[in-house]
Amino acid sequence: MKGEPKEKPPTTPDARYFVMKGVLWRCSDPGLGPRQRALLVEALMHARRDVGRALRAEDSEAERQARARVHKAKVALGERGPPWWKDGAPDFNRHRVENTPYAAWFHALHARGSR
Repeated sequence: MKGEPKEKPPTTPDARYFVMKGVLWRCSDPGLGPRQRALLVEALMHARRDVGRALRAEDSEAERQARARVHKAKVALGERGPPWWKDGAPDFNRHRVENTPYAAWFHALHARGSR
């Protein structure tokens, strides 16, 4: 319902991913300082707004440039590009959770009534 707070998606026990619609999405690098993270999120949101403007204006070059800025911000946040963790664990970003080692954890969440 509008105006009600949205339920936060579940985050894996190692805090590397959150799950949205059954897909793992990489969390931001927790090693970023609060100011650095805020600046990067601000740049990301600005770029996303520019994507929308370009789409409405049917300006493919502006859209391409804005999408490149979205990607650059997401890489800087650690959500894309090389994983931010250094223990050599594989990256399951954008994988269906049931096809990863997190499947049992997610199933247990579902069994308790969480999403």
